[in-house]
Amino acid sequence: MRETNRLRWIGAQLAALGTAAFAIVAGVAGEAPAALTTELVASGLVQPLFVTHAPSDSDRVFIVEQRGLILVLDIENDPPVLLGGDFLDIQTSVNDFGNEQGLLGLAFHPDFQSNRFFYVSYTISGNALRISRFQVPEGTPNDADETSELVLLTISQPQTNHNGGWLAFGPKDGYLYIASGDGGGSGDDDTGHTPGIGNAQDITANLLGKLLRIDVDGNDGPGGNYGIPPSNPFVGITGDDEIWAYGLRNPWRNAFDRLTGDLYIADVGQGTWEEVDFQASSSTGGENWGWRCREGANDFNFTANCASATLLDPILEYSHGGSPFRCSITGGEVYRGCALPDLSGSYFYADFCSDQIWSLEVQGGVATNVADRTAELHPPDALSIESITSFGLDAEGEIYIVDRGGEVFKIVPDGPAAPCPTAVVPAISPHGLVALTLALLAAGVARALTRSRARC
Repeated sequence: MRETNRLRWIGAQLAALGTAAFAIVAGVAGEAPAALTTELVASGLVQPLFVTHAPSDSDRVFIVEQRGLILVLDIENDPPVLLGGDFLDIQTSVNDFGNEQGLLGLAFHPDFQSNRFFYVSYTISGNALRISRFQVPEGTPNDADETSELVLLTISQPQTNHNGGWLAFGPKDGYLYIASGDGGGSGDDDTGHTPGIGNAQDITANLLGKLLRIDVDGNDGPGGNYGIPPSNPFVGITGDDEIWAYGLRNPWRNAFDRLTGDLYIADVGQGTWEEVDFQASSSTGGENWGWRCREGANDFNFTANCASATLLDPILEYSHGGSPFRCSITGGEVYRGCALPDLSGSYFYADFCSDQIWSLEVQGGVATNVADRTAELHPPDALSIESITSFGLDAEGEIYIVDRGGEVFKIVPDGPAAPCPTAVVPAISPHGLVALTLALLAAGVARALTRSRARC
């Protein structure tokens, strides 16, 4: 990215110290909050579900269409332009018959610039979620090789819905995280669901309703096409080795905070409650987020096994209903761009049914500063943002909103954008770093690191 490596290093050290000093290093003073709006960056798409970027690639973002296509959007062009052709076309392999089936996830290997590997999740015939690796040939950066597919993992499920499908590499450990739904149906209590407890609470021979963590560079997992991180919580004890966390119903879009490594999980509710779960970067895994014992923080099918389990509460829940009618959460992203520095660290999310958009901040593991952003993010002219299927990030940390009707919008300032930091940071030792931190604190630094303007 465009900031210096030394600036990144100093930021990491100050993050560990939990100080506000990096805000000064990055050139941030206490400016007033910026007004927001959105701008249209792509249209004419067919049921887009996701937007993401490749590591260190500030020129492009990649748009996932449910039917089995990945397209390239040139964001260096003003205005952005969709490139001709497609980056990947696996429509013949993808089963998108059900409303929640299709090409669902995309993640680029942390070393993509050298190995050109990327990973997708998609549903296949027979109601199964497949995780595969593809490669981009040298010399054709906008055209992946469809014949290069290597299947890592296939997760069978009994019904067509609740597939999950989110993929992302952990920003601190480099492992691939995979979200799976509980297998579909209703109440995690249908045909093909573990009797008495449901799939999401079953940690033996059942990868449904889970957050999985695998090593794509290893080969000691089942089938030999991925490895098992030795620090996964159930390695060597009862429980599937791939499981990182469990008790999820239908995690629809999760997000890592690229600066802190914290993880946000948006879990779609059954009939009453939608929730956001928060896993701090210090977690060693094994969290039980409660489904089907609970929906959000509320009892759902609370049986004897639930009473003996440690069930975690979400950091936020909201009920169905209202006007406009809320019924299905769409998880978002944490803002770490430079155009809106006062929003750094804010997590954006939405409701698919009501088209409402909110932001929140997490402080000490608690959701704070929850704000309804719907009105200010309404696009200008006669455009509208409806049926929000996803949020996404470019390499600079700016946030995009994906409208299933065929459009992608970008969150931008309603007015001039803040200049991006270009400060050159002199050499500094760890001892000097501590001294700098203390000096800045003594000078009355009040802004938290998570509100810094720095890109990460």
